[in-house]
Amino acid sequence: AQFSWSNSTESSDDFSLKIDAFRVVNGELVCVVGPIGSGKSSLVNALLGEMYLKDGQIRINKSKKIAYCPQAAWIITGTVRDNIVFGANFDSAVYERVLDVCQLRTDLDLFPSGDLTIIGERGTNLSGGQKQRLSLARAVYSQADIYLFDDPLSALDARVANAIWEECICGHLGGKTRIVVTHSH
Repeated sequence: AQFSWSNSTESSDDFSLKIDAFRVVNGELVCVVGPIGSGKSSLVNALLGEMYLKDGQIRINKSKKIAYCPQAAWIITGTVRDNIVFGANFDSAVYERVLDVCQLRTDLDLFPSGDLTIIGERGTNLSGGQKQRLSLARAVYSQADIYLFDDPLSALDARVANAIWEECICGHLGGKTRIVVTHSH
């Protein structure tokens, strides 16, 4: 398949991403590793339907719920809990497990009101790692069928990144379809 950021039909070679073959089996963990600028994030955007399909075909089971954790975490103004639950029904058992596997317990102990602490606009009162773990927690809390992770561990220190890889991506989400793109291996 060939994808482009432009919907222009003027040029047949106006494509930004070409995929010869890419197949993911339900329940599989797939890691896409490559240097910066090699098209890893474009692949995720193509899978999300954010790029125009110029040629070829892409098939994604539309009955599956997809969760996306972007490379640049985004945060809403509201509480920590609001950022994780993100309008879904609150399930305390799922929520508590997500806090654990996303390594957020220590942070909550430091926040003045725990998970009811208000986060400023765009997360100005959070570190980059805290923002990334909240973004990850939001995706995990959604209990999706397919998870697309765009370099979710890059803003984390090695110990926390390893714990999230083992406990969350490989452990808690084991059996779910997971596509992780990263420049590190």
